[in-house]
This record gives sequence, structure tokens and C-alpha cells, in this order.
Amino acid sequence: MADQAPIRILLADDHALVRRGVRLILDGEPDLEVVAEAGDGAEAIALASAHEVDLAVLDVAMPRMTGLQAARELSSRQPQLRILMLTMYDNEQYFFEALKAGACGYVLKSVADRDLVAACRAAMRGEPFLYPGAVTALIRNYLDRVRRGEEVPDRVLTAREEEVLKLVAEGHSSKEIAETLFISVKTVQRHRANLLHKLGLRDRLELTRYAIRAGLIEP
Repeated sequence: MADQAPIRILLADDHALVRRGVRLILDGEPDLEVVAEAGDGAEAIALASAHEVDLAVLDVAMPRMTGLQAARELSSRQPQLRILMLTMYDNEQYFFEALKAGACGYVLKSVADRDLVAACRAAMRGEPFLYPGAVTALIRNYLDRVRRGEEVPDRVLTAREEEVLKLVAEGHSSKEIAETLFISVKTVQRHRANLLHKLGLRDRLELTRYAIRAGLIEP
């Protein structure tokens, strides 16, 4: 690998200390190089356009735009870009959402020093990466649901509605949301009205409570 150009990585996490630690792990490998760092999903999308990047390593939970939301947007804009989710959540729902968003791997922060380098290389080979034990847990969970006759519910909100909801709940104005998502203020207001109607809610406070329950923002 030493005679090949290193894999160019975009790293996104809202905690500077975490970014520093992860960067030390990645830059310590001759075939890996962090070329850009972002503090949230929206910044990650902007940096992915501004830099030549092969792989994006995204934290799941970030302000303004989550890693899952950023992954969906990046997958749409740059289909050739490989994406890994880096998370503290050993959570089946987040894992499935990550796959649907276009991620090819899911790495736990607690074992990032052990798994992240292997996950980056697997992603660039076009191979999925799961942390040890994930497959067994997912299959067991799925079989339990099937035995109980449960079905996974369809997605309630569209990806764009989810993005608007998160920003509304974080207190951003319609103008700020429009600028962040590159849409018109009128479109933001329409999405907001649709959210209230679809979810049966009345105001921003109830939207915020819903966003917390849905894991879009932290309480």
C-alpha cells in the first residue's frame, strides 16, 4: 500500500477531542490521510465538495445535520464517495438507518482504535464492515420480531422533512434553515406545515419534543 496514494478521508464529529484522537489513529497509517475535518453534517457536505475525498467518516449524532442526514445527502451528490458511520450507539435502528443512508460500515467509538483502520480499508475495497457481534445481534433481533409477528414500520417522514424538523427543533429561523438546506423560505414553511399536519402536532415546542424522541437532537 505504501507506493499508492493514501486514502483521502473527511472526518466529521462535533467533539474536537474525538476528532483529534481519531485523526491520530488514521494519520498513523501510511495508506490513510485525513484531509478535512468538520464539526457537523452540514459542514461535512460543504467540505466534501471543496476537497478531493475518497472516504467520509461521520459521527451519527451532530448538531445542525446528523451524520445520517449528511450520509444521505453525500450518497446522493457523490455516489462514488464511501461512507463510514462512527458512533457511540450500539443500536440496531441507527445501524439500519446508516445502511439506508448509504453507509458501508458502522464502527463503535469504544473500539475505534481496534476497528476503524480495518473499516476504512474494507470500505475502499467495496466491502461492508460491522463491528464484531453486530450480525448475530441483528439476526437475533430480527427473528424475535418475526416470531412476535411484528413489522418494521414505514418511514413516517421524508429525509428532507427530517432535516427541516431537526433544524426547527434546534431553534433555527426559517431563513437560516433555507440557507442551510439551499431551499427557499417558502419551501421551509411548507415543510413545517406538512410536519405539523403529518405528525398531528401544534407548534415548535411539540416538534422539538418529537425530535428528541426520534433521536434527532439531544435533550
